[in-house]
Amino acid sequence: MIDILLAGSATGRMAPSRRSALLRLLAAAAAAPGFAATGGNVFAQVRIDVSGVGASQYPIAIAGFTVDGGPTSQDVVAIVRSDLERSGAFRVIDPKVTLGETASVNFPEIRAAGADAIVTGSVMRLADGRYDIRYRLSDVVKQNLIGGESLVVGRDDLRYAGHRVADYIYEKLTGIKGIFSTRIAFISKQGPRYRLHIADWDGENIQTPLTSPEPIISPVWSPDGGRLAYVSFESRKPVVYVHTLSNGQRMPVANFKGSNSAPAWSPDGTRLAVALTRDGLSQLYMIDARGGDTSPRRLTSSSSIDTEPNFSPDGKSIYFTSDRGGSPQIYRIGADGGDASRVTFNSSYSVSPRVSPDGKLLAYISRRDGRYLVSVKDLASGNEDVLSENGREEAPSFAPNGKWVLYATQAGGRDILIAVTTDGRVKQRLTSTLGDIREPTWGPFGK
Repeated sequence: MIDILLAGSATGRMAPSRRSALLRLLAAAAAAPGFAATGGNVFAQVRIDVSGVGASQYPIAIAGFTVDGGPTSQDVVAIVRSDLERSGAFRVIDPKVTLGETASVNFPEIRAAGADAIVTGSVMRLADGRYDIRYRLSDVVKQNLIGGESLVVGRDDLRYAGHRVADYIYEKLTGIKGIFSTRIAFISKQGPRYRLHIADWDGENIQTPLTSPEPIISPVWSPDGGRLAYVSFESRKPVVYVHTLSNGQRMPVANFKGSNSAPAWSPDGTRLAVALTRDGLSQLYMIDARGGDTSPRRLTSSSSIDTEPNFSPDGKSIYFTSDRGGSPQIYRIGADGGDASRVTFNSSYSVSPRVSPDGKLLAYISRRDGRYLVSVKDLASGNEDVLSENGREEAPSFAPNGKWVLYATQAGGRDILIAVTTDGRVKQRLTSTLGDIREPTWGPFGK
């Protein structure tokens, strides 16, 4: 699990795990001063293993697309097929034919192959070097067109285009918005180096905006997907930064006395809720996400440790972790502060709250029989489900459509990531040559 530098350490030795975020607030670097530097692509392999299928699978045929203008750097059809298969919601059938988007489809033949729908398309290289990708989705049973579109992308965006095609198909056939063109962020540790990575939902197309010899923790996406807030230890203590991905600019936005940790974006992207120890024990405060806020507004005033804030989607409430009841549990307060109400009751230890994008579910880490598991609570009914099984889980994060939860765990002596559907049926396991990977956060839908 993630290493922690414990406050008061005279040697700067690493603790073996960040089992509780309550420890994280007390973290402080005792080693020599570090530095942070921007980086580019990391050529590392991510291995993905998928298990399980959905409660029902929609049979869909995806024909080979015609290609005009020479071979492409990415196989768009392979990406579409892979996305839909990994979702667990589709049984993908290869009809063994190549069909352009305007080609006539032999519906009886495709139906005999077991498909209820078919995708046809073309990839054409334009004079300016870009690619025009056109596709159609047709109902095989009714023998009519469901829809389609044209995407014009640069050579470097062919993978993204494949994800966009899969998103369109997924939404048209399930009524749920697809997440294949979204991104995830996570931290890797290999030797003495820590790296902040961004990747496609499937762990491919990895970018590395930050490398440091000091720990990086708690990354979280801004609502517009253009920035990441995170905690860096490069200044001998935890400081909250906001990193603009388009230009690499990074700014310390919470660098007060003591510990600065656990950033959470407001839904409008203008503020951050953070945990600060500037006045003693860790409490929640609100700061300006642009930085320069010298007087953060205090949200909680307890004699306990309050940390890990997370906004509700409407911005009216904040969920957080506190030991005010004697053991860590999850509470809720108004976004302007006020009285807190307890939310979790079925475990003696509940931390790391994350609210689903529709505000209906709460994912968190609960301790059950000495094991730390990902639980999901229906906030209306109070019903809870346990989605994980390894027992060393951390840092849950919802996909933007609310149908997946991404989290970190340990298996075979390595830190890895797992994405699981909220019904627990489908799991996607990510391991990497980057080393230990941890602290995942799922980005928003693209604009």
